[in-house]
Amino acid sequence: MIYRFIYNLLIHLLSPLLLGLLYWPKQGKTGFGARWTEHLGLVPVPRQQNPVWLHAVSVGEMVAATPLIKAIKAEHPELPILVTTTTRTGADQAAKLGELIEHRYAPLDFPWAVALFLLRINPRVLLIMETELWPNWLAACGRKQLPVMVLNARLSARSAERYKRFHGIFRLLLANISHIACQHRDDADRFADLGLSRDKLSVTGSIKFDIDYDDEVRRQGKALREQLGAQRPVWIAASTHEGEDEQLLAAHRGLLQSHPQALLILVPRHPQRFEQVAELITQQGFSLSRRTDSNELHNIQVYLGDTMGELPVMLSAADVAFVGGSLIERGGHNLLEPAVLGKPILSGPSVFNFNDIYQQLNSNDGLITVGDCHSLATTLENLFEDSERCIRIGTNAKSVVERNRGAIAESINKIMRFF
Repeated sequence: MIYRFIYNLLIHLLSPLLLGLLYWPKQGKTGFGARWTEHLGLVPVPRQQNPVWLHAVSVGEMVAATPLIKAIKAEHPELPILVTTTTRTGADQAAKLGELIEHRYAPLDFPWAVALFLLRINPRVLLIMETELWPNWLAACGRKQLPVMVLNARLSARSAERYKRFHGIFRLLLANISHIACQHRDDADRFADLGLSRDKLSVTGSIKFDIDYDDEVRRQGKALREQLGAQRPVWIAASTHEGEDEQLLAAHRGLLQSHPQALLILVPRHPQRFEQVAELITQQGFSLSRRTDSNELHNIQVYLGDTMGELPVMLSAADVAFVGGSLIERGGHNLLEPAVLGKPILSGPSVFNFNDIYQQLNSNDGLITVGDCHSLATTLENLFEDSERCIRIGTNAKSVVERNRGAIAESINKIMRFF
């Protein structure tokens, strides 16, 4: 109890700062509008009673959850699903599921907000994507005897050591968790070492490997490629961050010396950076068109992906994919999005967020690691001059995805035990 008292005292004292970080307006950042009150538990009652509550914090978790949601609805179309996200970008991703789900913003971890949310939603089970554990959420679910299942869970050795220093707090969290479906055996072992009973643990593999795109994505990608120029070399830099775009543009400048018709599709990770990146591109002297423009596309050097939710289409239109957040210390982003499309993947060395996926792709020749803009430019030049190698690496990447599918079916089997 003392841990929870201290925790609640701190979050209320720090609430002005926490709310400021969440709601402070930024250029290019879309706000929550009138729905901001949902973070305080003031949510509309769902259309269907007693839904499955699935929580996915933001875009990455929502992308991983999408095939799971579709599979659940395919097997149990009568089952209502309510999805919560914390961010607006996560909400936009959830909106693509249309009538399959209802969406609400997740309550912040204030005890009264969580209690109000549960009163209005009255879920039958809580499914949490990827170890997003909040003390008051779990305590409130425990009081209501609401089953809580964590899906696609990972626990690195580094995180496990950190939790051991606050073992009492972590045991308090684990007490209200019904089951954790882990990606790997090592993850399950670490949870067990922290005190979770083995009968509450299973290894299902990573749901992220069950990612797929429908024919419409590929059709739109082909149409975009025709607009951009079917015969020119096209590479994409996806989910990039500040401090990385400069390196990518430098690599593209180097590539243009040997391949003057080459095109870079540049897609920043966060929408509030679209204008900033557009200015950077023009300041550095590149000819630019934007996804939101309808300008002539055949002679441009950089195409800015300044929309949300269209990354798969732009990946499909490219020959080679660089995955951002990896040339700076951000830990990388989802390498499987280009892999499932059969694209050869380039990545910087910072991949700690996706290390297991990186290792599989790397050991199966489905990925090339580049250390800086110079090695990136050289690697791109080599790939564009060796189409057979380009195809082989992309095929290897896709094979890694295919071999690891099946986590969704395993996860659904575990989920249905709680109904």
